[in-house]
Amino acid sequence: MTVEIRACSHEDLLKLQEISIETFNDTFKDQNSLDNMRAYLERAFNAKQLEAELSNSCSGIFFVYYNDELAGYLKVNRDGAQSEQMSDVSLEIERIYIRNKFQKHGLGKYLLNKAMDTALEHKKKEIWLGVWEKNDNAIAFYKKMGFVQTGSHSFYMGDEEQIDFIMVKTL
Repeated sequence: MTVEIRACSHEDLLKLQEISIETFNDTFKDQNSLDNMRAYLERAFNAKQLEAELSNSCSGIFFVYYNDELAGYLKVNRDGAQSEQMSDVSLEIERIYIRNKFQKHGLGKYLLNKAMDTALEHKKKEIWLGVWEKNDNAIAFYKKMGFVQTGSHSFYMGDEEQIDFIMVKTL
């Protein structure tokens, strides 16, 4: 087994869009209406939006490859790119997704370690994320990795308001 993490570039835009839509849809389609899924996917993962994210110097997007096959990705934000007002010593994990066929291979840990390394490179003292209150598998994973719930915020899936738990890990 070989695992490699590579920074995503503008040349990767179409691959990023494809894996973003695939993994988000696979993760949440069974718990949300088709209309709300479609609205969210079109808003969050259109080419213009992803191009802006790739251009933001306070964000980083990384692909993880398993035996040379694209298996998942990570998006982190610091400073003004964070989706919530957090302290200046925080780094946000905005997205961490693994394709279904690559789950249970430890790739989430590789991406989480990449997020922690990125935080430390930028002199951050904590990492945080929002996770849907109904995503039991992800919540269990983050707790196992040392995150604690510190609050919650609203997340909109199309026109439906949902609740994300805010989870934080001190580095």
